[in-house]
Amino acid sequence: MQAFTLPDFYLPHPARINPHLERTRAHSAAWAEEMGMLSAPKPGGGVVWTPAALARMDYALMCAYTHPDCDGDALDLITDWYVWVFFFDDHFLEQFKYTRDHDGARAYLDRLERFMTAGDARAPEVTNPAEAGLHDLWRRTVPSMSDGWRRRFTTVTHNLMVESMWELDNIELGRIANPIEYLQMRRRVGGAPWSAGLVEYAVGAEVPDGIAALRPMRLLSDTFSDAVHLRNDLFSYQREVEEEGENSNAVLVFEKFLGCTTQQSADLVNELLTSRLHQFENTALVEVPALMAEHGIPPHEQLGVAAYVKGLQDWQSGGHEWHAVSSRYMNEEAATGTSVLGGPSGFGTSASRMFSPAATGARRRARQFGFTPFEQVGHLPLPDFPMPFAVRTSPHLDAAREHAVAWAREMGMLDDLWDERKFVGYDFAHCAAMIDADATPDGLDLTSDWLAWGTYGDDYFPLVFGAARDVVAAKAFNERLSLFMPVDDGGTPEPANPVELGLRDLWRRTAGPMEPGARQEFRQTVEDMTESWVWEVFNQAQHRVPDPVDYVEMRRRTFGSDMTMSLNRLANWNSVPRAVYDTRVVREMETAAQDYACFTNDLFSYQKEVEFEGEAHNMVVVVQNFLEVDRFAARDVVARLMADRMSQFEHIVANDLPKLFEEFDLDDSVRAILTGQAEGLKEWMSGILEWHRKVVRYGEAELRRDRSVGRPAPGSSVPGSVAGPGGFSRQWFAVSGAGLPGATVPPGALPRGRGAGVLPVPAGSPRGVVPSGHGVPRSSGSVPTAAVSPAPVGPVVTTPSTDVAEPKRVGTPTGLGTSAVRVQAPKVSSR
Repeated sequence: MQAFTLPDFYLPHPARINPHLERTRAHSAAWAEEMGMLSAPKPGGGVVWTPAALARMDYALMCAYTHPDCDGDALDLITDWYVWVFFFDDHFLEQFKYTRDHDGARAYLDRLERFMTAGDARAPEVTNPAEAGLHDLWRRTVPSMSDGWRRRFTTVTHNLMVESMWELDNIELGRIANPIEYLQMRRRVGGAPWSAGLVEYAVGAEVPDGIAALRPMRLLSDTFSDAVHLRNDLFSYQREVEEEGENSNAVLVFEKFLGCTTQQSADLVNELLTSRLHQFENTALVEVPALMAEHGIPPHEQLGVAAYVKGLQDWQSGGHEWHAVSSRYMNEEAATGTSVLGGPSGFGTSASRMFSPAATGARRRARQFGFTPFEQVGHLPLPDFPMPFAVRTSPHLDAAREHAVAWAREMGMLDDLWDERKFVGYDFAHCAAMIDADATPDGLDLTSDWLAWGTYGDDYFPLVFGAARDVVAAKAFNERLSLFMPVDDGGTPEPANPVELGLRDLWRRTAGPMEPGARQEFRQTVEDMTESWVWEVFNQAQHRVPDPVDYVEMRRRTFGSDMTMSLNRLANWNSVPRAVYDTRVVREMETAAQDYACFTNDLFSYQKEVEFEGEAHNMVVVVQNFLEVDRFAARDVVARLMADRMSQFEHIVANDLPKLFEEFDLDDSVRAILTGQAEGLKEWMSGILEWHRKVVRYGEAELRRDRSVGRPAPGSSVPGSVAGPGGFSRQWFAVSGAGLPGATVPPGALPRGRGAGVLPVPAGSPRGVVPSGHGVPRSSGSVPTAAVSPAPVGPVVTTPSTDVAEPKRVGTPTGLGTSAVRVQAPKVSSR
């Protein structure tokens, strides 16, 4: 009996089959025999695969479906790759996962990686079928591909092999990952990014090196990979979880996290699968064409990218058909043609279901693009925040506060978007003093200034560009920011606004002492952050609530926490091996801390962003939209995610970090650096939480006061250029970074009029030290036009009220899975 009923899948493209199937079936069986895969022994007796078992799994059929247009030779080679990867997975399971042989597993993986040679390097002698297969495949594949493809393919092959240790560790500990950790790790260990690399080979067109690492192309691979893995988890649940004792399966992860039934969890996984496919389509149809136009990709390479996208689509459709018939998976309903909605299903019938309401995902798409801004949500009572780490404060706080106000005034930040009263209430120096308590006075000033600048920029974009839905202007403004971060210490243009002026000053003080390589890497992280503000404007223009996975990953950029992690690393540029920073342990330690801080801000800022700014970029909103629950249930899910990420962070620091030290045989100085960075992340999280508890930025009284102050009339022009004491002119809130005049204010968009202009940066401004990190508090800005009684003028020292009672949730169910008729709303459990 199956563990659950398979859901109705979103299948927008019919599967097609390669005409060379029978040839490849014969070839793949002979190749597996030649490599020794059909005689590889199990530790307890028997063999990993028999010829009959391989025939039933029918990887040739899978590849014929997933690569319908390639020639026979290419289909043979691609099928051999899949025979190898599935054999590796099963062989590793038998040899090490069942036996819990950690040392043997690591030695096995280390040797296997040596068969991915580059240049004149020679592989070692083959000792097992997995090594034999990889050695043969590498020799047959790599010579026909570019060095850029080889590097990318080596990375993804390395990931799917090495990260198998993560699965082994969790089995040994009986530990089930939290949803964010699982999705991040599944992308690395699951092999779909590796499959995307083989798509390039199959279609005979590589992704151009110049754009391969940029967000739209990464997003194509990531959404493709997530969809492949989530689909596989649905079909493989029974085999992996119930028969093999695995705990790396999305259905199990969501079942345990939400405390729901297996059926409800399966339906949720399918909803996430649909969401990721929608994200893939949006990226392919909107972002990728714009990317190619922006970078001047020549026509023949554009055709190659189009072939690659089509190849990924074919893989999704064909992969589903293969899962529906392969003996490897739970597929009784899919194979026999029984459909929840009626009509044909199973092998070869996906095209007939293309226009089913459930299959098209129309309801989910409508909900995602149907966000209503400025909903009167009221204050969101805050949950209990797990915080095991103490708060410390720098002794230089008072001086930093004085500096912060003077610097913001000098940069022109207190003339339009903010005023001094508001800036003092935001108290960025206090945040800096807690997240960087051991900083020198100059270092603390620098951290505080980065906080102020990042928050100002994050406020500026939704106000000036988001309210007008002007993505083109936002991109133009953002592109100009790079001119104020010269890698070679060159000159910059004259700043046209406080964002540019502040960045020029901060770049000189921060990047000046860096080595050129570190400076280039730091510049990229700043660019990633500012580009994420454009991403928010783009979503606003589409009235789109972000996909949950995309939101979590982009939130780390919009909050500035990716830049924080970069600064921590760059401070030890020549001390810690890059390979250490690339490990799962360090990466997960950092992202767990980042997510805790980002979600802290989302909970505190919910009313501010939703009711007063019309924003959808908030984790509570994203969870509400995805799970179809009210804000209180969504808040509880976000709080649970925070608790699980904190628990994961503590586990990594206590257990995985010491193991990493031994694995890399790190000396005492490197161990001290990494331990210090872990301690810094503890103070970063505790400081950000404490700042949110104390700051007035999110209190309802402050929000209503902001709404009551005077603003330009709706539709009026932005005030013109102002000559500052430095003698240059700048256009306040000009729609392009070049300072073009004539920007128009959308209704209710801008705060009150400007002040006295801006001072230039003094030639002898001191350089500070690299700050240990920062997080950019979320935006304040666009305001609904409803009339509100004026609030008292003067400092506001209140904290958010917590006396709002939660309404009873009765009547129509609103919980997870209520969209499906057969599913009742589960209770979201807490622990």
